[in-house]
Amino acid sequence: MPNTPTPPDAEACALSARLVEHIAELIARSGGFLPLDVFMDAALYTPGLGYYSNGLTPFGEQGDFVTAPESGDLFARCLARSLAPVLKQGSASLLELGAGSGVLAADLLCALQCIDALPERYAILERSAAMRALQQTRIAQLPSTLQARVEWLDELPRDWVGIILGNEVADALPVRRLHYRENDVYEMGVEVSAGALQLQEIRADAESAGRIKLLAQEYGWEDGYQTEYCPALNDWVKSLADCLKQGVLVLIDYGYGRSEYYHPQRNMGTLMCHYRHQAHDNVLWYPGLQDITAFVDFTSVAEAATDAGLIFTGYTSQARFLVGAGIDQVMSESDPDDLPNFLKMTSDAKRLMLPGEMGDRFKVIGFSRNLNQEIPGFDSQDLRSRL
Repeated sequence: MPNTPTPPDAEACALSARLVEHIAELIARSGGFLPLDVFMDAALYTPGLGYYSNGLTPFGEQGDFVTAPESGDLFARCLARSLAPVLKQGSASLLELGAGSGVLAADLLCALQCIDALPERYAILERSAAMRALQQTRIAQLPSTLQARVEWLDELPRDWVGIILGNEVADALPVRRLHYRENDVYEMGVEVSAGALQLQEIRADAESAGRIKLLAQEYGWEDGYQTEYCPALNDWVKSLADCLKQGVLVLIDYGYGRSEYYHPQRNMGTLMCHYRHQAHDNVLWYPGLQDITAFVDFTSVAEAATDAGLIFTGYTSQARFLVGAGIDQVMSESDPDDLPNFLKMTSDAKRLMLPGEMGDRFKVIGFSRNLNQEIPGFDSQDLRSRL
C-alpha cells in the first residue's frame, strides 16, 4: 500500500482540522488515550465533521471507492431475483441498513417492480443526516408510486416481517487494533503529542489480551502479529436478529472466516483507508476525509446470529451468489444490439464477479427466522465449512 495519497484541497483540510480539534478534546476527556475503535467512530460519524457525516460524497468514480450498486443496476437486478420469493409471501417489507447514496434502494425498487415483487414498505435505517439527505435526493427521482413505499427510520423496528439487508455495513463498524509481541498484547490508540494526533500502544485489558493469546496459540502467530476485532459486532448482529420476527437477514461485505482472518501470514491485519481510490494504512491521515475500514470476521457474524436464534441459511462468495441468483439470465435479457449498454453490463459483471475484483473478496451470508423458503443464490456454492 502507498503510505499517503495525494493531499486534499485547502477547504477539505480545514474541515479535517476541525475534526482533529474535536478528537483532541475527546482524548483529553479520556485521560490522554483514545482506543482505536473510539477514534474510528469519531472519524467516521461525528455529526457535520465525520467521513460519513460531513456532506462530502465518498461513493462512485468521483469519490473514494465504488460499491457494487454504484457499478450499475446489474447487482440490484440479481439481488431482486434472490429476495423476491420472500417478498411474494404476503405483507413482507424490506429494511436496508446504511443505504449509502441510495442507489441500491432505487435500483432494487425498480427491479422488484419489474418482477412483481415490491415490498409493502422499503425502510432505510441511516445514522448519518448527510447520507440520509443524499438518499432522499436519489429516491425523489423515482416514480411517485415507488417513492411512497420508502421511509427512513431512526432506530431498528420491532417484529419486522420480510428482509433485513446490509451491503457493506459491517466493515464500517469500528474495530480495535491489537499487537501480539513478546507473549503480551498491546492495544493501539491515539494520543496528542506536540499538538498533533499520534498513534500509541498501551497494554490491552485482560479480556482483549486473553482473546488474542488464544488466537495466537490456535493459529501459531509469530511475534509482532497485528490484527483487529470488532467489539460491537456481536451486539449489532443480535439487535438485527431480535427485530426480525419472520423473514431473512442478508449481509454482503468483504471478509473471511476466522481461520482465514487470523491466518499466520495475515500478520498486519486488514485495517485500511481509502481516499480517491487509493488504499493505504495511515488511519491518522486527514481524519474525516478518508474511509477507515476493516474486513469482517464472518465466523463471528454466524455465531452471533445463531446464538440469537436465527437459522443459518447460507454463506458463499459474491460471485457464486450472483450465479445462483441468475446473473446469466439477467444479462441475457439485455439487447445485444445496444452495444454500449451491453459492453457496460459486461464490464460491470467482471467487476462484480472476477476473483481479483469483488467476486471472491466479497461474501454473502444469510439467516432466517420462521421461514420455509429457499433463497436463490446460496445454493450455488456453500462455503460454511470455511467458517
